[in-house]
Amino acid sequence: MEIFVARQPIFDRKENVYAYELLFRKGTQNYFEGMDGDRATSDVIANSFLTIGMETLTGGRLAFINFTTTLLKNKTALMLPKNIVAIEILENVEPDQEMISACRELKESGYLLVLDDFVFEEKFLPLIELADIIKIDFLLTKGEERVNIVKRLGTRKIKFLAEKVETREDFNQAIQAGYSLFQGYYFCKPFIVAGRNIPPFKLNTLHLLQEINNPEVDFETIEGIIKGDVSLSYNLLKFINSSFFGLKIEINSIKHASVLLGLAEMRKWASIVALQTLGQDKPDELIVNSLVRATFGEALALKTPLRQEAANVFLMGMFSLMDAFLDCPLTDVLEELPLTSEIKQALLGKTSQFNPIYNLVKAYEKADWETFSSFAQRAGLDESGISLLYFQALSKANQLSYKSRTDKMA
Repeated sequence: MEIFVARQPIFDRKENVYAYELLFRKGTQNYFEGMDGDRATSDVIANSFLTIGMETLTGGRLAFINFTTTLLKNKTALMLPKNIVAIEILENVEPDQEMISACRELKESGYLLVLDDFVFEEKFLPLIELADIIKIDFLLTKGEERVNIVKRLGTRKIKFLAEKVETREDFNQAIQAGYSLFQGYYFCKPFIVAGRNIPPFKLNTLHLLQEINNPEVDFETIEGIIKGDVSLSYNLLKFINSSFFGLKIEINSIKHASVLLGLAEMRKWASIVALQTLGQDKPDELIVNSLVRATFGEALALKTPLRQEAANVFLMGMFSLMDAFLDCPLTDVLEELPLTSEIKQALLGKTSQFNPIYNLVKAYEKADWETFSSFAQRAGLDESGISLLYFQALSKANQLSYKSRTDKMA
């Protein structure tokens, strides 16, 4: 039976990725809809460590994994490497003496303990004493309640994690309330301030993207566009000569790169490099998410009658978060880009042949397995093998993201 694993980023105050929570489903049964939790967690652990590779799933960060009462008591967690796994203790765990002893053993063995969906009750005090991180659901709590939890327990050496943070306002409020970790999709949304203009360097990059993706562009034109921007030209050549491509010869000119890669690939990789420029003042995860959407969507398209449109599906994923990069409404951004009407319609939630793939990608991203299955069926995709395509997309995005981060530090 195939295991489906998605991941959700957890950020620190500087919006660097601190960890990923792993969310999973086995076969066609959603874990949260009746699948045995012990078996589900055991399967995802085995699959993550033995089959997929934790490096692919988390890019070397911590992995937050939910553990049921049984798995905590039977010491399954002790089988995992403590340096890359955080043990999430579910909110329905009963803190009896056996449970407290099991958690104390994990704590003394050096594991990070996380209390999930925390609501204060006196009976949880022994677990609070052992906890390293407490997660507070921001959809289920209000402002004063969120603050009071931190005030009440903040004297202990505990980090507070704001979960389901969906807006920039929630993120800022969480910081002010004393939270140090944040989980949610606020980073994928634009922070629009009336009267604020797009910075000049972003406007220049947007114009480059317009020209690069013009369907009328030819080899000579795209070469001229790239050569005309010193930063883009330098970074693209540096990127093409990196280990990611694994070329046996050095590429020393844009013309050489164009001939070797071809027009479609040149457009794709130039767009990626330009997108990294747009994301200089944004969390790296925004670029990662765009790359995963692009490569995952492209791989899915190749398995459907839309295979001839795979390059456009890639671009759709690449530009799907452009509003967050520019902090502008997506409708305004798309007016400036020479993308096909099918791409624009899909990104705006209107009728498009790309809708099933685009919605499938977004559903998988959020571990919305019911919606994922529905759109896989509409796209004519057999679910078998889709998770492998997702892991391959993660692997590519991790490599590209690592390259982007090292370039920033250079």
